[in-house]
Amino acid sequence: MLFDSLKLGSLTLSNRVVMAPMTRSRSVENNAPNALVAEYYAQRASAGLIVTEGTSPSADGLGYARIPGLYSDAMVAGWRLVADAVHAKGGVIFAQLMHTGRVTAAANLPKGARTVGPTDATADGQMYTDAAGMVGHTQPHALTDAEVEVVIEEYVHAAKCARAAGLDGVELHAANGYLIEQFLNAKVNTRTDRWGGSAENRNRFALEIAKRTAAAIGADRVGIRLSPYGVFNGTGGFDGVDAQYVSLVEGLSALGIAYVHVLDHSAMGAPPVPAALKQSLRAAFKGTFILAGGFDRDSAEADLAAGQADLIAFARPFISNPDLVARMRDGKALAAPDPSTFYTPGPKGYTDYPAAG
Repeated sequence: MLFDSLKLGSLTLSNRVVMAPMTRSRSVENNAPNALVAEYYAQRASAGLIVTEGTSPSADGLGYARIPGLYSDAMVAGWRLVADAVHAKGGVIFAQLMHTGRVTAAANLPKGARTVGPTDATADGQMYTDAAGMVGHTQPHALTDAEVEVVIEEYVHAAKCARAAGLDGVELHAANGYLIEQFLNAKVNTRTDRWGGSAENRNRFALEIAKRTAAAIGADRVGIRLSPYGVFNGTGGFDGVDAQYVSLVEGLSALGIAYVHVLDHSAMGAPPVPAALKQSLRAAFKGTFILAGGFDRDSAEADLAAGQADLIAFARPFISNPDLVARMRDGKALAAPDPSTFYTPGPKGYTDYPAAG
């Protein structure tokens, strides 16, 4: 089943392998993709669906060094290079819209941008900056009600920019402790207005973004990524998490969006997403369902055959195996990636991994 085609809205995917979003930090010129980025994605266009690295809908969301954005003419032009290169190889590509929110170092932001979040509580930990190496996260400005509305419209604008660039759709990054999950997670979101204080209110930000982006570019061009048991960036489980996420996915299903993409971080040491919750989320969503987290060919085939998912996402294997689909299909060994080059600028560890002979 892994190598069978699948309809995703009006799109036809050549197989059920998804290239998962992975930050690669190669957008060195004004946070816009370039020819090197286009080459990287084109090399991997045999995936049924590519989801790009996290791409900010605004200057405020560019919290990491050299990550791309999708809100200016230059960024649209850069992503057009990528879309054209992937489509020339027969691929399908969605841009993942990722606003880092409070997971930001001010030194990484362009002039005039600011660190924001649902509250003014600073995220624990450090991140890398080109200017000063490892530094602590910057204290965020707590978004006002009116500013939350502005941020939602920034996602809408970015979705329109994605389509203007020729990208096939967008994935809303509501996982890994970034801005949308900062609103979802009760450990982070301690607001008491309409954006917090209850499960319904914590879900509101994600649902409003999904509703408005779907209205702007078509529901079949919008997906979302969730990690209900992830622990990155100060998140983690909380009382009522399962019921909140089932309700969220029911709301997303009612909007008719293309897919829900559930990430289980247990392969990297986080608590597993309970099988019962995965099944409940699968049942709650009437569209395409994607699972991610530590899969190989055999486990992917098993979950597809059992009806647990429609698509399976792979992350790190795609870094060092541009021809991952062919290697899995043919039973060839996979090359190991070099972690020291995951986030460095330039082609080394990026576009220089060869296909299998």
